[in-house]
Amino acid sequence: MFFQLHFGAVYNAEGEYGWSRSVQKIRETFEWEMKTLGTDYADFGFLHCVDDDDDYEALMKNGVFEFAKAMKAEGRVRHLGFSSHTPSVANRLLDTGAMDMMMFSLTPAYDLEQGDEYGVGSVSERAALLRRCETEGVGVSVMKPFHGGKLLAAETSPFHEALTRYQCLQYAIDRPGVLAAVPGVRGMDDLGALLGFADAPAEQRDYSVIGRFTPESAAGNCVYCNHCQPCPAGINIGLVNKYYDLALAGDAMAANHYGKLTVNADDCRFCGYCNSRCPFHVDQMRRTSEMAQYFG
Repeated sequence: MFFQLHFGAVYNAEGEYGWSRSVQKIRETFEWEMKTLGTDYADFGFLHCVDDDDDYEALMKNGVFEFAKAMKAEGRVRHLGFSSHTPSVANRLLDTGAMDMMMFSLTPAYDLEQGDEYGVGSVSERAALLRRCETEGVGVSVMKPFHGGKLLAAETSPFHEALTRYQCLQYAIDRPGVLAAVPGVRGMDDLGALLGFADAPAEQRDYSVIGRFTPESAAGNCVYCNHCQPCPAGINIGLVNKYYDLALAGDAMAANHYGKLTVNADDCRFCGYCNSRCPFHVDQMRRTSEMAQYFG
């Protein structure tokens, strides 16, 4: 069991949820949570819902950020993090160098600019943020993987076509930096259905159908879905693309991981099969040449 406690989520005597940027209120809530949960530390303590620059400034000005760091220094919090829906603000928090994890809203709808007010940022901004997290060793946990349930029904999906829970979860987990997806659970039926993901065959988790929904701004970007497989040369195309993107973003380990592959871009036969299969219209043969030259 891992406890994840939010610095900024507070509750009144009736247990009703609210927000606070008062360091005193946050301190009192933290002590109450420790007592109620019967523990003397939390695995993850993070700054709650930092969506705007004003939120960021308030946390810094009111002493909340310093309080969070002090809790980690005392061992009462093992890892510091934050939740946000806004790439520009998330990058400001990452710039502090104090963050171990980020909770971020992530769905195909948000990433393809087909979401709601929580899907902030362009295709490239959101992708760059995730690559930065993996490069800097900041783990990402995904919130709202079903777009508030809207993606699960054609009548509410912004794509006018339903996706399954497993497609949404696989999409989230495949993004750079992502270690966990945290969907909402309304009861035991939901829980049982979600746990089936672990044993679901690959075809039930294949989300390449979203290629049909791709806006012009997202076309040409590999999302590591591996719908281009099987490669006749045996290349794990999604993986080599991910290592390439991470290396370009400054991840020193990406080239090392790439070098350990038994089959890589150098083995490409340039048969064009991947190009013909890619739902996102990536010129994979061109990228493969770039990767071979870059890592070579």
